[in-house]
Amino acid sequence: MSNAKRMASVGIAALMLGSVALPGMAAEAGDFDPRQHEGARSLVESLKEKGLPGVWLTEQLRQASMRQSVLDAMQGAAERHLEWHEYRDIFITQQRIEEGVEFQQTHADALAKAEQVYGVPRDIITAIIGVETYYGRYRGEHPVLDSLATLAFEHPTRGDFFYRELAAFLQIAYDQQVEPAALKGSYAGAMGYPQFIPTSYQAYAVDFDNDGQRDLWNNPVDAIGSVGNYFAEHGWQAGEAVYHAAQGPDTAPSGLTVNQITPPDTALSTLASVGITPNVTLDEAIKVSPLVLTQSDGELSYRLGEYNFYVITRYNHSHLYAMAVAELAEAIGAEANETQGEDDA
Repeated sequence: MSNAKRMASVGIAALMLGSVALPGMAAEAGDFDPRQHEGARSLVESLKEKGLPGVWLTEQLRQASMRQSVLDAMQGAAERHLEWHEYRDIFITQQRIEEGVEFQQTHADALAKAEQVYGVPRDIITAIIGVETYYGRYRGEHPVLDSLATLAFEHPTRGDFFYRELAAFLQIAYDQQVEPAALKGSYAGAMGYPQFIPTSYQAYAVDFDNDGQRDLWNNPVDAIGSVGNYFAEHGWQAGEAVYHAAQGPDTAPSGLTVNQITPPDTALSTLASVGITPNVTLDEAIKVSPLVLTQSDGELSYRLGEYNFYVITRYNHSHLYAMAVAELAEAIGAEANETQGEDDA
């Protein structure tokens, strides 16, 4: 339906509203019916000021259901309770590596364009989509409307954050003429191939194939461009490293801040004083983020994150996530080079 036709139908419905059930909806109220739920009613009023029709908003929010499973999932995110070797085993598999190479071959032109436009390597973009959705295979089975409404109105500490995400989601759905209740994503409301939350969708999604739509749900080309844009906007430094391997003591040094997700601020001289040294020669003026990772045998390994490592944590605020993306990208690049070498032989 065009916006003009939709606005006309909304106008007619508004004249009929009163105590009558909304058009096309059952009379029974949902968990977040704005006529009975104060938070939902406030959201409707806020979005009406931005031009969205109140009847349409009320109709959508009446369809949202509270889901305890979403609140439970927020407490059990893998980044919070897994060691590095456990987290790594989820994402760094031979199958995911090989399918990453296939994804690159299928979308070679879009990835080359993203490298040129945004300066972000194809291996990093591919790894992000590989970690997030297995190259689009698993884009989430949670109704985004339910997830965001539950978190916006029921989460004990992050309600304000998800309230903004719910507002952005409804704006996106209205602008792109899609039914909010039909869209699926993660339990936290992340959507599409790259799993953008709604405010990131609004800010960073691009129409990379120039078809007039920013479609991250079904269009891998738009997803590739949008990931590149996201990293570029967050300060990706083209041509610079993500991290460096290092040597260190058997026990993590006390008094040293490690595994941080803030911009690198530790001097190499500080690390040297506690026995941590990079495996390659680095400029002494460089600042890094020291990472201490636990392997399956209980031994520690050391990495030194550069600014690009920090940029990856802007996508997901976890050093484990950023390390998994970096290692998957390396593995995909190595596999692609080996495959190319075999083809050229």
